[in-house]
Amino acid sequence: MNDKLMECLTNPAKSQLLRAINEHKQATTKDLAQIIRKLPQTTLYRYLKKMVADGLIKVVEEKRIRNVNEKVYGMAIDFDAELKKIADDTSGATFITQFQLFTNGLIEEFQTYLSENEFPTRGFAFGFGMLPIHVTNSEAWELYKKIEEMLQPYHNNPLTDDRELRNFAMVFTPPTPL
Repeated sequence: MNDKLMECLTNPAKSQLLRAINEHKQATTKDLAQIIRKLPQTTLYRYLKKMVADGLIKVVEEKRIRNVNEKVYGMAIDFDAELKKIADDTSGATFITQFQLFTNGLIEEFQTYLSENEFPTRGFAFGFGMLPIHVTNSEAWELYKKIEEMLQPYHNNPLTDDRELRNFAMVFTPPTPL
């Protein structure tokens, strides 16, 4: 399993960067900044530098524009093949690594937001919660699919100045003995 790739996939902005570069084959920093408009430029440059160092993307060209070298990024890995490898690996060790990276990504999102913003005490839509439910495996899958269907229209919303990227994370825990 490619741990560096997993780390990026569990970070929403990094994941979006990787997917954009893969989809467009090549992209400049300016292109990527237009795709992820709310990402601060310093963070964008830091993420790209780290992904290059980790061997996930590479600089495929440098263009000279008004005394500045603009880098063009491309994939350094076969992204689709790597995703398939991750999906095909069903070992418990891989699953727990994926889950740890997933939860670490969520924690990092909250830490980043709260380090740059005052904690909103009212009227802001983020947080977490837990509701114990009693379901069979098939009922759990049915519920998951219903929630996914319900979220689909929001997933397809375009990013605008008043519509920000948020992540809705779901975790179904294994059965808990009573």
